[in-house]
Amino acid sequence: MTEPPPPDRENHPTTDFTHLSKAEVSALLHYKTQFEAVERISQALFQSIDLDELVETTLRIALEEVGAEAGSILLADPEKEELIFQYSIGEKPVPRGTTIPLDKGISGSVFQSGEARITNQVTHDTSHLHQIDQATGLVTHAMITMPLRRWRGEPIGVLNVLNKREGPFTNHDLGLLTIISAFATLAIQQAKQFEDAKKAEVVTLLGDIGHDMKNMLTPVQTGVELLRDVAKDLFGAMNSAELTHNKTNKQICDDSVEIAQNGIRRLNDRVQEMADCVKGVSAPPNFALCSVGRVILGVFRTLEGLARKRQITLRTEGIESLPEFHADERRLYNAFYNLINNAIPETPDGGSITVRGHRDQDTGSIALAVADTGRGMPSEVRDRLFSAKAISTKKGGTGLGTKIIKDVVDAHKGKIWVESEPGLGTTFHLRFPFDPATKHS
Repeated sequence: MTEPPPPDRENHPTTDFTHLSKAEVSALLHYKTQFEAVERISQALFQSIDLDELVETTLRIALEEVGAEAGSILLADPEKEELIFQYSIGEKPVPRGTTIPLDKGISGSVFQSGEARITNQVTHDTSHLHQIDQATGLVTHAMITMPLRRWRGEPIGVLNVLNKREGPFTNHDLGLLTIISAFATLAIQQAKQFEDAKKAEVVTLLGDIGHDMKNMLTPVQTGVELLRDVAKDLFGAMNSAELTHNKTNKQICDDSVEIAQNGIRRLNDRVQEMADCVKGVSAPPNFALCSVGRVILGVFRTLEGLARKRQITLRTEGIESLPEFHADERRLYNAFYNLINNAIPETPDGGSITVRGHRDQDTGSIALAVADTGRGMPSEVRDRLFSAKAISTKKGGTGLGTKIIKDVVDAHKGKIWVESEPGLGTTFHLRFPFDPATKHS
């Protein structure tokens, strides 16, 4: 009986570890797990250049690798000195866009130091921000906080994993998360660079569009001015009786010329504002005493034709009695134009859009609201509006309108929030100080 040939050790390596000590076997298994994590994270992350998808994928892999119940990724906003919850997973996730100061909590401490931390008894750590747990209802027992740090660079955020399902967090878990965070940081940076490149292309395109639009609008502007001069001469030649008889026609002509001129000016402003929004820049606001009632009526006049086609009623409540306050009238117009223009297609035929206003005696501010009788929105859409990364859910939408509104509110040192339920309509609430120059937040 012939013996079988010896195994081909070169092509089929043995897994016989009997000659190794327990410590050596444990080390080998540890490196094997890390290698598998490297393989998995590299395959998953570099298949996408979408920032949101990358952040979600990173967090899911991190939780699965260490067996944690929940987790979050926070990205830094150095200008506002905040860490922003970009994505959160678990039964009670942190709402997207929630912020904490860069120097507060365990996350802030890790971000500042750039050093990871295992905290297996969170309740004994005085630096833990219990407000986040209170807001979500989640009780954090243990966590690993890992900086998302560029190679030899500053952190761009932090990765948190919470409440390991079996046993405490270990240095083995820390090693796995170190690998995951390193790959994730590289992928996030690449995604951001790709987004910046897209923004640069959009800015260039908007510049070209703005130039072409200006050229195309020049004859329109000339025609409007000619119409104004002709109307002025025509009505100027009438005697008092004829002028009285044609008073309505004169008012229609005057209103039409004003609407056309304002429309041309605002169209040019709109393109410039979109370009600035994409670039993330903004000219200093031009504050002066402003009548918000006049602003709202100007928006209504521009959009009344669109609303009339849908049999949607545009109305105000309490706006006319509001006092003037310091604001950038052009920007205020753009904010309310976006809010009302966005509400019209979401409101069924025969519905209404109401702008309400009153003086908030408790805060000494102007309180405004834009309420529609539309279809409302689900919580996942509502909760990320005006957050760090609002995403348009409309076909062909860019999300720029929402960002422009938020930029206007921020420029006025105001506040905005939304109430909405599916089938029950949507209400946007805005608060503006009487004088942004003296408002301290």
